[in-house]
Amino acid sequence: MSFARVRALVVVGLLGVLALAFVVTAIVRDSQGKAGTAAGCPDGWPLADLVLHEPKDVKINVLNATDEPGRAGTVADDFRNRKFQVKKVGNDPKKIDSVAVLRYGPKGVGSAHLLQAYFLNNAVPGYDEKRTDDTVDVVLGNNFQQLATTTEVNQSLGDSGPPTAPKGSCPSPAAK
Repeated sequence: MSFARVRALVVVGLLGVLALAFVVTAIVRDSQGKAGTAAGCPDGWPLADLVLHEPKDVKINVLNATDEPGRAGTVADDFRNRKFQVKKVGNDPKKIDSVAVLRYGPKGVGSAHLLQAYFLNNAVPGYDEKRTDDTVDVVLGNNFQQLATTTEVNQSLGDSGPPTAPKGSCPSPAAK
C-alpha cells in the first residue's frame, strides 16, 4: 500500500471519528428535547388534544342560530352522512351573523380544527378552557350556505396546517 493511500485512509478515519463525536455531543446536549410537549407547561394550564381525528371519532352538537327554522336538522343530517357523531340538534338562543361558531374545550381542539375545514376556515373559534368534554358545538349563523365538499375540506386542511394549541393551553403528549 502506498504512503498516499495510507495518509488518505487516516484522514478519512479521523473525519469519521470527529463527525461521530459531534453527533453524540449534539444529541446529549440537546436543550429542545421537550419542546412542544406538556413537560414545559405552566401549572394549571389545560392540555389541548391536537390529534386530527377522523370524522367517525368526532362528536358534535349542531345548533341553529339563524332565522331559518330547522336548519340545524338539515346540517346535522349532512354531518351524519359524513360519518360524524351528532349528539344533539337544537336552537341557540343567540342569533349570529357569521358563517358559524365552533365552541370547544381543550379536548376538542383537533376536532374543531377538522370542523373548521368544513366551513372553509370561516367559522369563528369559540375556545373555552374550562370546558371538559371532547364535543364541539357547531352553531350555524345567518351567513352559512353549505358544508364544503370532500375536496374542499382536504384543500382547506392542507392550507391551514396542523392544529395548534390555543393561547393558555399546552399540547397534549399524545399529540406527537
